[in-house]
Amino acid sequence: MESHTLSAIENQTQEQSSPIPLLSRISSLIHWILLIANILGLIYYQVYSPNWGYSEIFRINGFTLLIWTTVLFFSSIVSSYSKNYLAGFRYQKRFSLLSIGFTLSVMLFVMSNHISALLISWFAMGFFMAKLIGVNKNWGEAREAEKFSLKYFMSGSLVLSVGILLLCYDSNQFTLNGLITTIEFGNSFLVISSLLIIVAAIIQSAIFPFHKWLLSAMTSPTPASALMHAGFVNGSGILLTLFAPLLILSNMLWILFIIGGITAILAQFQKLIQVNVKHKLACSTIAQMGFMIMQCGLGFFNAAVAHLILHGFYKAYLFLSSGEQVMQSSPKESPQLKITVIQAIAVGIFGVLGALLFTYLTGKTSISDSSIFLTLIVAITVGQATYNIVKEKSFTYIEKLGVSAVLFIVGISVYALLFNGITHLMSEMPMIQVPQSLDVLQIIFGIIFLIGFFIMKLGVHRKSPWLYVNLLNLSQPYKKTIHYYKK
Repeated sequence: MESHTLSAIENQTQEQSSPIPLLSRISSLIHWILLIANILGLIYYQVYSPNWGYSEIFRINGFTLLIWTTVLFFSSIVSSYSKNYLAGFRYQKRFSLLSIGFTLSVMLFVMSNHISALLISWFAMGFFMAKLIGVNKNWGEAREAEKFSLKYFMSGSLVLSVGILLLCYDSNQFTLNGLITTIEFGNSFLVISSLLIIVAAIIQSAIFPFHKWLLSAMTSPTPASALMHAGFVNGSGILLTLFAPLLILSNMLWILFIIGGITAILAQFQKLIQVNVKHKLACSTIAQMGFMIMQCGLGFFNAAVAHLILHGFYKAYLFLSSGEQVMQSSPKESPQLKITVIQAIAVGIFGVLGALLFTYLTGKTSISDSSIFLTLIVAITVGQATYNIVKEKSFTYIEKLGVSAVLFIVGISVYALLFNGITHLMSEMPMIQVPQSLDVLQIIFGIIFLIGFFIMKLGVHRKSPWLYVNLLNLSQPYKKTIHYYKK
């Protein structure tokens, strides 16, 4: 059963028979026109490779157009969906204006070269998203959620500003290109600035211990949640990619790898104990952001960008279809992991084959550097998909083998194609793929990560009251955003 976090706003304020405001229609049309224009621009850029930019303030390259296309696609879908979904909502016009503001702020951030434009747009992204979270001004919990999330976003903006301005002051460079090309190893502010940039990134992506703002943002209308989970939280992946050379030069990637892995495991555990559909999706997003941060920590910023794009498609769909899912489902017990020896062998074989196919198509594997972890993640993903198929009782043994084979061949091929395409579009970006040498810390943490993953799949958390209670407490939103204003 879904709690107030999904339906309170819509049920109390929607009138589906109400006319759609002109502003919402215009907003939807603007988003789609911009998307089409951007796709044409991307094609033109790939054919003619023009030098687009404005002085030293803005620059447009393949990476810029890739992120623009992604963001505009999600914004267009959400805008069209909300046009009818929020019909009758008192603040529908406000929602449309805030959505346009958020989309434009993301586009400005991605093309910013001058530090002032980059920082202003980062601030604007957080401001618009906080306003979308609290768009219903008549709802006390929504107002509290807006204030709570805005504190996180403004803190992240302040931390990012300090980190970047320290480098600007030391190098006398005030453009992104200038900072990347002039900063050298041994710079007095490099480590401090890198740490501050990392903190700003993990705040926005709701990485542990800054995850509570996302769990408290359930007051937002479902279209706003889709926009937030498909676009806003992914912004840290873009930020880290822009500053990849500085992070690599400062030897700070190991922090991203560890904190991303911890977040991925904790959030997956927390997801399993949620009964609210929006909280389940929020925990899922936090876990996926953890995986994305891990990929940055491995030195594969191109893989992180591919991950954030795929996650955006997946999560936007889940949020926009969550209401239908709740209406058509009934409570049931969580499935227990039960697998025979033959099934386990099949899962292992297909996992290994999937990893080998990914390696062949992308050339991204080595037992001596961090690419081995990227391959391992692919193997786990294929193994999970295979497990779901071999447990399906309606399939014969032959059908299970056939479906598993087709799924991993098509799935891995499509992912490899996307991965290679994104890598090509990001080719102008420096150091987007720099595998790190394996060290003892990475190996130990990798083993711990695998152990945690299998503990989760085996459902051990259900047998430990202490673990269950602590996970439940960690996944609680800010108290004033749930049933705080009673009437």
